[in-house]
Order: sequence, then structure tokens, then C-alpha cells
Amino acid sequence: MDITPLIPADRQVIDTYGPGRFRISNTLYETAVIVFPDRTVLWDIGTFEGLDAASVQAVRTAEPPVELLLLGCGPRMRLLPSAVKQDLRRAGIVVEAMDTPAACRTYNVLLAEGRRVAAALLPI
Repeated sequence: MDITPLIPADRQVIDTYGPGRFRISNTLYETAVIVFPDRTVLWDIGTFEGLDAASVQAVRTAEPPVELLLLGCGPRMRLLPSAVKQDLRRAGIVVEAMDTPAACRTYNVLLAEGRRVAAALLPI
């Protein structure tokens, strides 16, 4: 019996991740990305230290609206700057910071559940 959840073909699924890269719906990205259910965009952030309210603008203004943002902090989980967390909360978005591998796995599970999720991913 196949228990793999069915994900519609038009959804952005994180296929693999590795040092400095992601493969999302069979497209290779060698930079930080933000993955939405319907598209993937390049994320011009550089490092975790560059994270600020402006760097998550695409998530705050996404249509359809995002309800949960998974922040992949790179090889290890880091504390999210409180100003960024508060800014997203004001926009009605819950944010969870975790290491990037955990964010990739969690995104795929939530996507399969039909949640309005996005993943902002820094490479490992």
C-alpha cells in the first residue's frame, strides 16, 4: 500500500537539498530561496545576519496569503530577530525557525496537507 501523500503536480515540492543548493520541482537553485506552494523565488539575503523585515517582504505580500513561514536558518537553528518575528505576526503569519533540512522536510509535509505555507531557506 502506498501511503505517500498526493501533492498536485502544479505545487512546488522540495526534491533535495545539499551544500549550497536546492532542487525544487526538478529545478536546481544554487542560492537562498523562498518556496511558496505555487512558485519559488530567489531570496537575496546573503547570510542569516542579513535577515530583517525587508527581507521577508515577499512573504508578507504573497497572494494567496501565507499562514505559516518556515525559516531554514542553514545548518543549524538560530533565534529569529524579534523585530522580524513581530513584523510577521502583525501580518498574521506564524514563523518557525529551524535548521534548513528540517524546514525542507516540514514544508513538504505541510504542503501535502494543503496548508498555506512558505519556506525561506538559507543553504546548508
